[in-house]
Amino acid sequence: MNILFLTQIVPFPPDAGPKVKTWHVLRSLAGQGHSVTLVSFVRPEEEPHLPALKKTCKAVHAVPIRRSRVMDAGYMIRSYLTDRPFLIERDDLRPMQEAVSRLVSKGGFDFIHADQLTMAQFAIRGALLAQGRKPKVIFDSHNAVWTIVERMKENAHWFLKPILNVEAKRVKRYEGELFKQVDHILAVTDLDRAGLEVALATVNVKANERIAPITVIPIAVDTQQLQPISRKPGSKNIVTLGTLHYPPNADGIRWFFNEVFPLIQKRVPGATLTIIGKNPPQVFFEFAARNSDSVKVTGYVSELPPYLAESALMVVPVRAGGGMRVRILEAFAYAMPVVTTTIGLEGIRAELEKDVIVADAADDFANRVIELLENVSLQERLSSNGRKLAETKYDWQVVLSAMKKIYE
Repeated sequence: MNILFLTQIVPFPPDAGPKVKTWHVLRSLAGQGHSVTLVSFVRPEEEPHLPALKKTCKAVHAVPIRRSRVMDAGYMIRSYLTDRPFLIERDDLRPMQEAVSRLVSKGGFDFIHADQLTMAQFAIRGALLAQGRKPKVIFDSHNAVWTIVERMKENAHWFLKPILNVEAKRVKRYEGELFKQVDHILAVTDLDRAGLEVALATVNVKANERIAPITVIPIAVDTQQLQPISRKPGSKNIVTLGTLHYPPNADGIRWFFNEVFPLIQKRVPGATLTIIGKNPPQVFFEFAARNSDSVKVTGYVSELPPYLAESALMVVPVRAGGGMRVRILEAFAYAMPVVTTTIGLEGIRAELEKDVIVADAADDFANRVIELLENVSLQERLSSNGRKLAETKYDWQVVLSAMKKIYE
């Protein structure tokens, strides 16, 4: 099959959750014998990675993109005029649509794979321009995005709550309408499928109107590449990571270092914290400066294993978000013990206390981290079981074979 694959970010290197998911889907489709043409928004820092993608894809087309707060303010105003979600207005850029339309109008594509919510609009419009047989549109949702916005509202400042409330309603309606405009929808968890079906229930569906089926295919990791880490004996270091300009990630880690880590330090004086991730907010650096003897903020790092090897465990303190936390799947693959929240574990079929530890309140989270720091046998049990889980249920070659039926 000839597939036109549209991405909002360059999916290489696979060093962040969305990129990990997209990269493995892309390489799986290519590995199944499909011919994949990639069209991606490209930021200046992503350009050096395009040659690597050309080894997997038949062709790679880059559409430059830049963002700024001033531009975002304009898109926010426009969203109130059009009643479309801000996220959709922000990414609805003419150069992307022109690139998609030019490729599709030549014909030859059997499918258009829209990766993430904001790319679906280009696939839907582009499919209408096809010469001859219309390509089928696959919407790869990653998340039920309206639920993320809804959860962000719970922890937001009072003046942001009305804005997020409006955005959540618009995104819900938009995701519901997509069921009528695409041919198939992919979700990564049963919870996301349920969230998307709730969105569908908010829109008008006419009698006998075609509604796209939805299939759950989990996010996958490469357990051959991510090998178990030998952790430093007696380490009291706690590591956490994430793309830190993504609000749910920053919110969870901010909660951890403000409300949880001080409780840990009182009972484990030698405890330290390493925060890894691209674009940390200024408040992270300020916190590290006030606690320079116990807290390190690294920013982006190209190689995780050296930092994991110096740590006893990983915390994934998520209070908002959707989909699956790739950080947890990768931690399992690396055989790192993990403490997370109920929301953090959503969509991952891990057994509590056997594969992972879950806590939600600040004092409970602190207690479980302390218990793990002081119990080496518990660390080893979690690390061994987490690795087995990654190998048997979340390796990309196991998980993504389910895509064959959709593309056949």
